[in-house]
Amino acid sequence: MKAFSALYGRLDATTSTKAKTAALAEYFAAASPRDAAWAVWFLAGNRPQRLLPARALGELACAEADIPPWLFEECYAAVGDLAETVALLLPGPGGESTLGLGDWIEQRLLSMRGQDREVQKRAIQAAWRELDPTGRFVWNKLITGQFRVGVSKLLVLRALASISGLTVKTLSERFVGTFEPTAAHYEVLIGEASQPSAGHPYPFFLAHALHAEHTDFEISLGPIDDWLVEWKWDGIRAQLVRRNGETWLWSRGEELITERFPEIVAAARELPDGTVLDGELMAFENDAPLPFARLQQRIGRKKLTPKVLASAPATLACFDLLEDGGVDLRERALHQRRALLETRVGRGRANIRVSERLTAASWSALASVRSEARARSVEGVMLKRLDSAYGIGRTRGPWWKWKIDPMSVDAVLVYAARGHGRRASLYTDYTFAVWDQGALVPFAKAYSGLSDEEIRGVDDFIKKNTSEKFGPVRSVKPAIVCEIGFEGIQASKRHKSGVAVRFPRILKLRTDKAPADADDLSALKALLVG
Repeated sequence: MKAFSALYGRLDATTSTKAKTAALAEYFAAASPRDAAWAVWFLAGNRPQRLLPARALGELACAEADIPPWLFEECYAAVGDLAETVALLLPGPGGESTLGLGDWIEQRLLSMRGQDREVQKRAIQAAWRELDPTGRFVWNKLITGQFRVGVSKLLVLRALASISGLTVKTLSERFVGTFEPTAAHYEVLIGEASQPSAGHPYPFFLAHALHAEHTDFEISLGPIDDWLVEWKWDGIRAQLVRRNGETWLWSRGEELITERFPEIVAAARELPDGTVLDGELMAFENDAPLPFARLQQRIGRKKLTPKVLASAPATLACFDLLEDGGVDLRERALHQRRALLETRVGRGRANIRVSERLTAASWSALASVRSEARARSVEGVMLKRLDSAYGIGRTRGPWWKWKIDPMSVDAVLVYAARGHGRRASLYTDYTFAVWDQGALVPFAKAYSGLSDEEIRGVDDFIKKNTSEKFGPVRSVKPAIVCEIGFEGIQASKRHKSGVAVRFPRILKLRTDKAPADADDLSALKALLVG
């Protein structure tokens, strides 16, 4: 645990990719397979389930530090991070535990699952006394389910490549979909030879965002004839793997979702063995995609009844063929893979179909096609070089996503709370409202979109214009207007406004507008589709 805590400190203290890769490589070179397996699992973005509610952990820290709750709350407000606040307040230098990360997770954290709350509290206090301050901080992150640090999965694999002699591509293929935090899995991951399971998917290839206002496409991308153009579907990115007479369906998050889509599995039985398809899972009806909200309602159901399945009939819109007859096609040019895809899948299937290919004589003509996206319940268009191979992760150049402009309304800032981590001393978590019959009705929270300078200005205003305080939240004098962008909107009985928006963010401060100029709820509801 001490070595892993030191690694966390090194990673958190630098923004240098080179320095982070070196720190990771040093750790993995010295760690036992068991400790390294858990480190890979956490650093790749996985988190354990939260053990204690935040309030219970705060109360426990107050008892251990012998301080009143109000003082803890003041410290938490200043620090902005629960795990760090607790670690800073705990008394004494702590112990010098020699247990490795694997022991701490398996013997301490996992063994507390299902235990009586008082037993859990005593175990957490005992851990605090055994760990040094950095170890306490990392331990707190783990038990609250908030562990994260500024490294990507790709960076972890690069570090493993440097100590194993394997390529990042090989490690990526071994890692996706199958890795578990055990010594055996780690040794297979970095070993000289390993055979993936039959249902093993390939690492997903991702696109970069393209912004029309900053780009002369003819100069930056070349002739439009060099590109395959498709709709950017609004669904769940997935790979369908058909091998040994069985079917597996994987989400981009490396979650096995086969059981959630029985109609896709049934349709896949017609595919030959050794087929791997890349595509987008969507709800389709009358040969057209339905809004994502329909599919989302189905995903949230614990039991897939016939009624639930009928309410959002699923289709996999395939845009790439990664394996054909057991042969890996990823190094072949996209136009070759596409031709084979259209031959193997065809267009007549109900639940597995080839993604529609769009045609446009020029980039300006494509812009006109893109303008139809929202009406078709899609997010924009995809651009893929016809000569491109299927890579790993997000590589700039071969694939681009040109999304439609977000929906937007002008809204008034009404509530604010402090941020977390480096923004703990600033009010950066905002709630926005629109007008409804003379009153401001909250409809969205937004945390991003302002520059550092704008954040400082808004923070100063909030501190000087607070109307009321509700714990960490401040009610703010209605004076600041922002343009709020979002990707989608749907009716919602759970929200006072009657609507819920997807991915809200601040597009810009509207210093040219007074609060009375902000939009009405009727303007927001007019954006509802379906």
